[in-house]
Amino acid sequence: MKKIVVLGGYGNFGKRIVEELSQLTGIAIYIAGRNVQKANHLIEKLLNQSKAELLPLSIDITASNFQEQLQAIKPFLVIHTSGPFQGQDYRVPEACIDIGAHYIDLADDRRFVCDITQLDIKANNNHVLAVSGASSVPGLSSVILDHYYPEFSQIYTIDISIAPGNKAERGEATIRGILSYTGHPFPVFRSRQWVNAYGWMDSRRINFNDDARQLANVDVPDLELFPKRYSVKDTVKFQAGLELTLLHQTMVFMAWLAKKKIIKNWAPLTKPIMKTSNLLKPFGTDRGYMRVLIEGKDLRLKPKAVEWTLTADKGVGPYIPTLSAIIIAKKLINNQLDTRGAMPCLGLYTLDEFSPYAKQLGLQIREQAIG
Repeated sequence: MKKIVVLGGYGNFGKRIVEELSQLTGIAIYIAGRNVQKANHLIEKLLNQSKAELLPLSIDITASNFQEQLQAIKPFLVIHTSGPFQGQDYRVPEACIDIGAHYIDLADDRRFVCDITQLDIKANNNHVLAVSGASSVPGLSSVILDHYYPEFSQIYTIDISIAPGNKAERGEATIRGILSYTGHPFPVFRSRQWVNAYGWMDSRRINFNDDARQLANVDVPDLELFPKRYSVKDTVKFQAGLELTLLHQTMVFMAWLAKKKIIKNWAPLTKPIMKTSNLLKPFGTDRGYMRVLIEGKDLRLKPKAVEWTLTADKGVGPYIPTLSAIIIAKKLINNQLDTRGAMPCLGLYTLDEFSPYAKQLGLQIREQAIG
């Protein structure tokens, strides 16, 4: 029986991964974290419909005996959902590699995801796969780009946007991660050169299927990985936004205060900020969007643009960041993925493998050629 440890298994994303993997037979899933009561509560909720064995595991990734605790279980795979990943070191993936366990995380922190390759030699030597960023970015975003890339002789611009609905469930770790770089500079490839952009600034409004949403800069691994991976000539842009204008513009103002160094870092104020934003949760919708716009030249050297848009209704938006990890985990469990080493989540599954999950969740996907 293969043992799967889900760190943060009762959290916002972890519980959704456990829910999906619990439909597999012949595995044991350890719902891991510091709160055994929450783990047991999730087990009780899933018990009647689970085909896998579900077990609670009290574990702290910061503890000195963390690796020894993992070693005692001898897991086949560890899925790390305990963010925020901003500021985390590689003690968790290194521990997994050292004990011969595959590793997947849902990190969206640029440095954490991009620099995971420093563990590549060790992962290869131990015959395991260590994947970082198995989430919406760069996991799903790169899958979309990989799908359309062969249709282009040259890509000039990649423009990616994510706009969750205000009523969508949001985790504290995600909010803390965003606040850590709000108003702070980070390098982006724009107009054929590397320049600094500022977190949650450069606000603009675009239409997602006739639904206007505001967007602003976010720092994600895609901004560093995609210019080289897709030989982009001009610009790679990534923005996200809040549905309610009041919340979005408040974030823009907070970014301005941080840029002017009036406030050094908003992350320590995550809890009160989140509590305040939750007061407005009854407003807006649970409809979220993801859009990938690719512009360049086709194989005949004529102008070409493709727009791929995903719409998530009925509160299913928070499932999307878990799908990359779920797909890769299932491929490993079923011995369908031979790749080994440590790497960002690039090229490990296809859009065709994503489609059944999109259908299952009722996600609406629209593809259109522009121009």
